[in-house]
Amino acid sequence: MAVDHLNGLIRYLGQDDWKACFEEVLGDHLGPALEAADMTFEDLGEVLGLDVAMTLWGCAFEDFLGQDWDEGRNFVEVYLKRRGWKEGPRNSVYMRALKESVMSLYEVYDIVPGQSLMARDLLRSGKPVMVREGTATKTLRPWDRIAARLVPEDGHTILAGGLLAYSRAACEDLAGHLYDVLRRKRGKAEFPKVRTEVLRDLAPLFTLTWLFRTLENMVGQSALPVLFNGDGEDLVFHDICFPLARGVTQKTVAEVLEKLPGLRSEGRSFWNWLRMPGQKKATSSGSSHQDAQAQFLSSEMDDGSIVLGTLELKGRQLRLEVNSKSRAEQGQSMLKEALGNLVGTPLTQIMTAQQAMDERGTGEGGKTPDVQIPPGEEARILAEVLERHYRKTLDDVVPALGNMTPRQAVRTATGRKAVAAWLKQIENTTAGLGRAELTSSFSFDWMWNELGIASLRK
Repeated sequence: MAVDHLNGLIRYLGQDDWKACFEEVLGDHLGPALEAADMTFEDLGEVLGLDVAMTLWGCAFEDFLGQDWDEGRNFVEVYLKRRGWKEGPRNSVYMRALKESVMSLYEVYDIVPGQSLMARDLLRSGKPVMVREGTATKTLRPWDRIAARLVPEDGHTILAGGLLAYSRAACEDLAGHLYDVLRRKRGKAEFPKVRTEVLRDLAPLFTLTWLFRTLENMVGQSALPVLFNGDGEDLVFHDICFPLARGVTQKTVAEVLEKLPGLRSEGRSFWNWLRMPGQKKATSSGSSHQDAQAQFLSSEMDDGSIVLGTLELKGRQLRLEVNSKSRAEQGQSMLKEALGNLVGTPLTQIMTAQQAMDERGTGEGGKTPDVQIPPGEEARILAEVLERHYRKTLDDVVPALGNMTPRQAVRTATGRKAVAAWLKQIENTTAGLGRAELTSSFSFDWMWNELGIASLRK
């Protein structure tokens, strides 16, 4: 909301009975969520921050500006009739444009930070629109989705102030609510098509959906994610050190390890322990893999071989590192049988995932380790890793594509649309991995071109 355009309108809320009318609209936008959370609007400012609370207030206020009340009275028109001489033509035009606007859901791309973005309406047909925007473009990522109002101003299109960034989960919630409200059976389309005049009445749905999802996520984030390895076992890191027996050299141990099936050397003193073809996965620990917070972490080689752990000869020790209790027991058994008296009784250090995350990034005394990477080198390395990963992904089966590889899926019209949506999601997710100066150096253009669907990247 362009506050400098609307200061007079906001102050005018205290006149006549307009305050009561606005509070009714504000209740439509926030009331059910606040009631469910047993909160007040003031509580909302403390929980989500004052800026977020005022953005939600702004969404309700912008909706209020477009509503007619008793005898067809409209707040904007009444204000301009009485106080329009104070505003001047530019502000008056903006107020009337905002009054006629509707909230919709947009997908954004071609973002030029500090300048502009392209917005595609996901609920109405029509061509994407270039939007002039200075602030939001500095934080939005390609293929983000936002609930917002687009308003014409001085020959351009701008965003009104009531902008809500919609997560994929919130989009899913909104789609379900829209299908229910419109009483339509959900088909293949992600969202139903909605006419402008219908959207005008659905503005509170966007605010409530966002707020319910945000508050629910905050509750979920209070608990740590449930972490599993690729076999579905609880993620617990084991660092097992076998001391070399007296008189035994690294060379003697290395010669034994080189003969073990499943070990692949990466130099004279380091091996990856790989799952052998036909080797069964470990039995699950029994934790609930259906937990909404569950995350699975797996490591594999370039050829797809699953990495169960690593072995390293260092000084007078053979070090085995694995990420589950089962793999620790299996690895110790394998090494004791193969090495026998060449090594002594191992010492094991166990660390939970939370402990590992707490320790990561801190060195002795809690200080961040001083790792020097030449300027630009970090971005180059990340770009190489991402390209190698995603190039392999093009030939991997993707559940979201009907258990087909992306190259297989693009052979049909339906598959091409699904692949485009999949690419948008991973591009958006990658953009949110961390520092913008790193992830922005990696371009997904080659993936769209290689799959032959560059025309769908809009």
